[in-house]
Amino acid sequence: MCGRYVSTRGPQDLVRLFRVTDWDQRDDLPPSWNVAPTDDVWAVLERAPHGSGAVRRQLRPLRWGLVPSWAKDPKIGARMINARMETVHEKPAFRLAFVRRRCLLPADGFYEWQQIPATGKGKARKQPYFISPQDGQVMALAGLYEFWRDPSAAEDDDSAWWTTCTILTTEATDAAGRIHPRMPLAVDPGHQDAWLDPAHQDPARLRALLNPPADGRLDAHPVSTAVNDVRNNGPQLLERAEA
Repeated sequence: MCGRYVSTRGPQDLVRLFRVTDWDQRDDLPPSWNVAPTDDVWAVLERAPHGSGAVRRQLRPLRWGLVPSWAKDPKIGARMINARMETVHEKPAFRLAFVRRRCLLPADGFYEWQQIPATGKGKARKQPYFISPQDGQVMALAGLYEFWRDPSAAEDDDSAWWTTCTILTTEATDAAGRIHPRMPLAVDPGHQDAWLDPAHQDPARLRALLNPPADGRLDAHPVSTAVNDVRNNGPQLLERAEA
């Protein structure tokens, strides 16, 4: 799975890197070395402004944890932080978003936890690792987004609308595979236009655009268990620790 990641690039950098045309400068998110479910995160997506006109590439904050449009309770989003590539086109919570509402979630890297068995001197524990591209390039994690409206809110209440997202995952390979059986999917630069284009709706073609991130070129190193607490943040979380 992907339950925590790092996102420190500023919006100006992301606008340039992803050739964004629409970004409201009133939207701003601080850098985070411990992005957790239900946090607001940067997303790149393509959508016609206000649902009409030409499709434009946008940078906007979304809430991590997808809430399906039919959900009765938005708390379901806390359980919808990941969608499995193998079944995303079939699951009721994700299948419509997969063909119509796809996005990219910029990341510096992600965390996974390795199960360390008990020894004669200690209990079983989980060791966190930070996994990132060796070349330091930003990762474009494959995501889906959805809209949900709070039925209890007034008709003219703009805050009634939630825009939420999820990260696609697959079986882990390379450095991530030695730590955890699942890993997030990335979209290569050459495939990003097709992934974001809402006109592309063939599930088989869309699945072919996805690859494990930086396959064969990942770095993984142990970090402090301080990352376990979502209240902890800062670059010190990336420092190498004893496994």
